[in-house]
Amino acid sequence: MSGHLSRPPRYLPETPFPPYAYVPGRHPHPVRDPAGHMYGQEDLPPYAVEPTHWRDCKAFLHGVDLFNHGYYWEAHEAWEGLWRAYPPESNAARLLQGLIKLAAAGVKAREGRARGVSRHAARARALFAGLPEEAKLFGVSPDKLATAAARLTTEPPGPELDGLKLVLRPE
Repeated sequence: MSGHLSRPPRYLPETPFPPYAYVPGRHPHPVRDPAGHMYGQEDLPPYAVEPTHWRDCKAFLHGVDLFNHGYYWEAHEAWEGLWRAYPPESNAARLLQGLIKLAAAGVKAREGRARGVSRHAARARALFAGLPEEAKLFGVSPDKLATAAARLTTEPPGPELDGLKLVLRPE
């Protein structure tokens, strides 16, 4: 994970990005609007993978690519099915829920809503902080994610950035 703005790596370069990153009020809703970029697509059934095998998990990797390139709403959608496949109190579910909250913070950043960024980032931080550091799931450190989320609660991005200064780099 990094805070610098260099072009992030793609984990699934063969998977195209949607034609737009959904921001409420600016674009057609991806699922509900017939003009939406996901309209009519069926949800894939949720499936759990061993979190240490994240390199083989296309849903997770697609979410990382989407998040890192500013498709926050779409990243949330990519991770949600995976999140639902785990027992709610499991470390994997908490980590994924925290990533989903960070994605929601990204949507709020794109909307220019600093309070929304702070609120979602605080929820993400609490989820990450409740995980043991050795629970490095999906190749990411809960401590580093908690630190990044805490920074967003006190220093939300300005409206000129139109997103988060946060790049996920699973390793």
